[in-house]
Amino acid sequence: MVRSVVRGIGSYVPPKVVSNEDLSALMSTSDEWIRSRSGIRERRFAEEGVYCTDLALEAVRRALGDADMEPSDLDFIIFATLSPDHHFPGNACYLQAKMGISDIGCLDVRNQCTGFLYSLAVADSFIRTGMYRNILVVGSEVHSSAMDFSDRGRDVAVLFGDGAGAVILSPSENGDRGVLYTELHADGQYARALYMDVWDISRKPFLGPEAVQSDVIWPKMDGKTVFKHAVIRLIQVFQSALKKSGVRPEDIKYVIPHQANMRINHLVAEKIGIPPEKFLHNMQKYGNTTAASLPLLLDETYRAGKLEKGDLLLLLAFGSGFTWGASLLRW
Repeated sequence: MVRSVVRGIGSYVPPKVVSNEDLSALMSTSDEWIRSRSGIRERRFAEEGVYCTDLALEAVRRALGDADMEPSDLDFIIFATLSPDHHFPGNACYLQAKMGISDIGCLDVRNQCTGFLYSLAVADSFIRTGMYRNILVVGSEVHSSAMDFSDRGRDVAVLFGDGAGAVILSPSENGDRGVLYTELHADGQYARALYMDVWDISRKPFLGPEAVQSDVIWPKMDGKTVFKHAVIRLIQVFQSALKKSGVRPEDIKYVIPHQANMRINHLVAEKIGIPPEKFLHNMQKYGNTTAASLPLLLDETYRAGKLEKGDLLLLLAFGSGFTWGASLLRW
């Protein structure tokens, strides 16, 4: 059986550190208020003029180095983001050009916090069918350019940070390793619980002076609804993935969960009975980096020497849409 294995992995965060105290100078908030509600202590912000694809390029270079590959060895690019460089074309094409290659296919995935999981599933399917061999999967975000750093936008702005992660998937005949199982879900009736209206194509023009002066250009969130559904859906998909794949909770080395809110992750870990030390986190350093959060945490875990060949990992994510999913990966 052909499976998709992680041949290389890399991540990158911009050097600028923004602490909770820094944000308290911009809005009515405090380090205690942010930490008690999210677990976040600081995040990284890209400097002005730095694109989402610039962060991605640094992560890709590290993934290629880890895989001992050149850009020309890649067959396809999948790019997950909610903060593209421009409205169109997609970021994968911009990234391809910055990598100095051409001709290979490029695909953008817009599934927000579950974007990396959805992209991983697409890449895995391409590899299993033999359509492509070496696929670059990227999750990258520059949130800091689209946050309302006033009291009006405080509840959202304190949560997000910038960063990127990338993996290169390749085929392996060893059926015991690689992506073992993926499960994806969505419920569009809650799309307005976490959204941003700025690209409302029903407006003519879709972005005029009155829109820029209003709040439609800023993201909005119904925090209570998001929190409730995140906990419920993550527990459900965890249990479903294990049942359908025949895996026991004790077989899992680590859970790599989406990094949105520490309270959500602690509650999910408690409800499913996973020891806290197996439920990994880095949101305290980076905040919610959306599509980048899973590969960023996975790369940090790998670089810290915590992963050994054969370790079983469960990737979990929930986000805007609502979308959610799980992927079992044997390292």
